[in-house]
Amino acid sequence: MPGKCLKAILLLVTGFSLLAGPVLAQTAEEFLRSGDEYYAKWEDQKALEEYLKALEIEPKNYEVLWKVSRGYLDVADLMTGTGKEIEKQKYDMYVKAERYARQAMAVNPNNTWGHFYLSAALGKKVLMLGKKEQIDASKEVKTAVDKAIELDPNNDLAYHALGRWHRRMAEIGGAKRALGSLIYGSIPKGSFDESEKWLKKAIELKPDYINHHLELGRTYVALKKYDLASQEFNKCLELPEASAKDKQYKEEARSELAALARKGTKDE
Repeated sequence: MPGKCLKAILLLVTGFSLLAGPVLAQTAEEFLRSGDEYYAKWEDQKALEEYLKALEIEPKNYEVLWKVSRGYLDVADLMTGTGKEIEKQKYDMYVKAERYARQAMAVNPNNTWGHFYLSAALGKKVLMLGKKEQIDASKEVKTAVDKAIELDPNNDLAYHALGRWHRRMAEIGGAKRALGSLIYGSIPKGSFDESEKWLKKAIELKPDYINHHLELGRTYVALKKYDLASQEFNKCLELPEASAKDKQYKEEARSELAALARKGTKDE
């Protein structure tokens, strides 16, 4: 009799466990949705934590992979402070962002976001490296951005990245380019006019994104179109904040306006 009772209890406990298991265990989709909710509230660190939980359950989930890549970029970009330790932490996050973007591309090479976040991660990471690494990476960045646009012609962030790429390459002047080519090999060519064109395309697709206007303003400074630059920087201040980074972008716009004001005083 005691044996039968024990058996019945074990069966009952097992039955409850089977019933409770699916209720208690969260799915990758639920963690992904939770991450998206945190992201919408500008809580980037919490969003990343949720995406990483989803990744543990489904390590080959394309959407999770590119959002983990995005999460590491967002968290790194929002880090404050200076010094070697902060720089190392940011660099490590950019490396992780690159890794997960590449994994996303391996899972699904025919979607825009893996390619875009690879370009973003490489662009951030190599700025912390030497000139040769920057030049080598610039070619891969361009390839990734072009592919992101090919796969989604409405990806405003990819046009933004293309505009910034052209400005960076154009900033390498003739003498520097000739010397750099001798030391590091061929340097890709960029154009300020192309930078303006693609940043305006990004704004056409998403006119309320503050960073599009900030970077177009900087391109106008490079083109010596100071009135247009001022208009773009002021637009940054007028637009409502829509992401965790927008406060920082507005501060940068104020700094750019102050620099233009000083320049105007000197030119008078």
